[in-house]
Amino acid sequence: MSDAMPYQSFPNTFKRDLLAGKRLIGCWSSLANPITTEILGVAGFDWILLDGEHSPNDVITFIPQLMALKDSRSAPVVRLTSNNTVEFKRLLDAGFYNFLVPFVESAEEAIRAVEATRYPPAGVRGVSVSQRSNRYGSVPNYFSDINNHISVIVQIESRAGVAAAQAISEVEGVDCVFVGPSDLAAGLGYLGNAAHPEVQKAISEVFEAARSCGKPTGILAPVEADARRYLEMGATFVAVGSDLGIFRSATQALCDRYRS
Repeated sequence: MSDAMPYQSFPNTFKRDLLAGKRLIGCWSSLANPITTEILGVAGFDWILLDGEHSPNDVITFIPQLMALKDSRSAPVVRLTSNNTVEFKRLLDAGFYNFLVPFVESAEEAIRAVEATRYPPAGVRGVSVSQRSNRYGSVPNYFSDINNHISVIVQIESRAGVAAAQAISEVEGVDCVFVGPSDLAAGLGYLGNAAHPEVQKAISEVFEAARSCGKPTGILAPVEADARRYLEMGATFVAVGSDLGIFRSATQALCDRYRS
């Protein structure tokens, strides 16, 4: 993690650092609470993933969390529930600039995700002249410039996604290729065992495909040994924990100390 000043949403300094291959260490946020999100932001991670797929978040709960990160150096990244054009539109207008798109299995799906984040003619994003993203109409040149400041990170987490990793990585506008190790392990027949050699081989293949296209790679790795191994494999966008996991393990450890 660097000692830079707080990330700016516009211009998007997070996207600049991601494409430059800087090591960006992040944390998952699943508790859907602005206080816990704010605490994560105080810690100084490079980015915080606000999860919409496996947590009780929606656009209404996301906005207070974006507000909680306003003065943080941690860039907000959002994971959508799915590769859904309408959901993209709502989250873009709410103020997100960095997107993690789950379960991408083909170049066509990656193209659809990129197009959902761009105004025409480059894409299909719907136009609202005054919304939170453009500070309610007060950002000069927002409509002409914003397409270049949105980052799209696609998540590969299935056998089909691994097979299409090269084609997905070649898609213009895909800024990073991210591996979901748990779902990938399940899809390969090793549920709960992302350390299995076949799963690790698939992860390596995805990383290599992205690297051949000049794209950075990322992964979720809450176990430190795993995170360091993936960093050595060349991943630069790595989540090293989650608010839920940290809270659960710390509270259990505290209880167990006094129970024994």
